[in-house]
Amino acid sequence: MRYLLSGMAALLLTAFTGCIQHIAVSTVGDIVDDGFDALTDEQDLEFAAQALPSNLKLLEVMARNEPDNPTLLRLLAEGYNSYALGFVEDTDPGRAKMFYRRATDYGLHLLRQDDGLARAFDGSVDDLKAELSRHGKKDVPALFWTAFGIGSMLNLSATDPDVIALLPKAEAMMTFVAGVDSEFYQGGADLFLGTLFGSRPRMLGGDSVLSRRHFERALRLNGGKFLMTYVYFARAYAVQTLNEQLFGDLLKSVDEASIDVLPKFRLANAIAKRKAKLLESRRADLF
Repeated sequence: MRYLLSGMAALLLTAFTGCIQHIAVSTVGDIVDDGFDALTDEQDLEFAAQALPSNLKLLEVMARNEPDNPTLLRLLAEGYNSYALGFVEDTDPGRAKMFYRRATDYGLHLLRQDDGLARAFDGSVDDLKAELSRHGKKDVPALFWTAFGIGSMLNLSATDPDVIALLPKAEAMMTFVAGVDSEFYQGGADLFLGTLFGSRPRMLGGDSVLSRRHFERALRLNGGKFLMTYVYFARAYAVQTLNEQLFGDLLKSVDEASIDVLPKFRLANAIAKRKAKLLESRRADLF
């Protein structure tokens, strides 16, 4: 009887510990979620560059205890995509690709929690489109950040066959987001699609008319306040169509905009200003 009671006590203690651990991870996850909001309105790039990796590692530590926690997976997908875009890809593309792949993996893990989406993603593009027609806004974050990671990897490795094979599915996911929640991440789906159609030659699926339409829609959705829209409009569409006048006007819009034009996205706008200057410095090579 003594051994039985001891065993029961050990089981109860294990269950209690697991329960406390779950509560702790969930609570801290919510705190870190709020912390990410605090990072997005930070305008000091150096401070944000130092703070973001530690937050991401904290999230990964928590995710080891709760690998299917949707909040943690979403934050990791968003966080690694954002870190690679803002602080790595302009100086170390190879390292950025690694972070984009990590973001994509976390996004896929979140997406695959839905059995229908998991099966459809492993099938054809038509399978995925058919499945997406049965979904709504709640699935937008997983789809958006997964597609964002795929597209960003391709931007850095245009000849990678594994990534190229995923691009039609990324396009389908972003088209879905643009249709059901166009305002998500300041018109981010239209920004993505504008870049996708604008940066490819026509023989590979590029469409300059469709590209411009998506960029202009993104600007309407975010009121021209999400400055990264201008940067990609210039880089993908203006460069591809050799429209130097538009290129200069778009980058001028970024330069003249206040960093406080969109307080919740000060960090993204600060990054956009830096990217615009870098793009302007390459004008002679682009035209």
